[in-house]
Amino acid sequence: MGMNQFLQSLSDLETINRAPGYFKFEQHSVAAHSFKVAEVAQFLGDVEEQAGHTVNWQRLYEKSLNHDYTERFIGDIKTPVKYATPELRHMLADVEDSLTANFIQNEIPEEFQEAYTRRLGEGKDDTLEGQILSVSDKVDLLYESFGEIQKGNPEPVYTEIYRESLSTILQFKQMACVQYFLDKVLPELLSADFSDRQKLAALTNSLLNPVNEEN
Repeated sequence: MGMNQFLQSLSDLETINRAPGYFKFEQHSVAAHSFKVAEVAQFLGDVEEQAGHTVNWQRLYEKSLNHDYTERFIGDIKTPVKYATPELRHMLADVEDSLTANFIQNEIPEEFQEAYTRRLGEGKDDTLEGQILSVSDKVDLLYESFGEIQKGNPEPVYTEIYRESLSTILQFKQMACVQYFLDKVLPELLSADFSDRQKLAALTNSLLNPVNEEN
């Protein structure tokens, strides 16, 4: 038993497309998503450090690079389906955990099993690095959905994905990196010229300022 199976399996992540079942102008693989999330997490980690917080960079890189490796076992399930009910989400998580544990036990050499149990486990926890991962994952998903909206994709699901992504990011608005994203990055994104700009700006404003919408 060696590391060949793991290294060979990395190519499988290139063949798993995200947002399956929907028309899209640009395909995104799980492998590409993992790389982009790691890059986003790196930037958000920089922001947190500049705000005076201590970032465990090894933990952050391990979490971000490996956070979707388990999709090699079950594929990328549509977001509306994955989060349809808490019970379904827990069931899917249990399946992922079981398949991951079995893979580590049977394919990873014993001397590396502890490291890969840590790397391939659920990374979105209450640590600073876990919270950065949660935000980074949704930032990339927001950009993927924005790309389709900007290109004029008629599928309404991308507006819902944008909404869900930004709503989740806002759950972490106490973080310095989220404040930076909302204040500096998001306005620049929405300043681009595209046909649904006003509609998306209105949606964004309703999420950022829910009290104003109620009055």
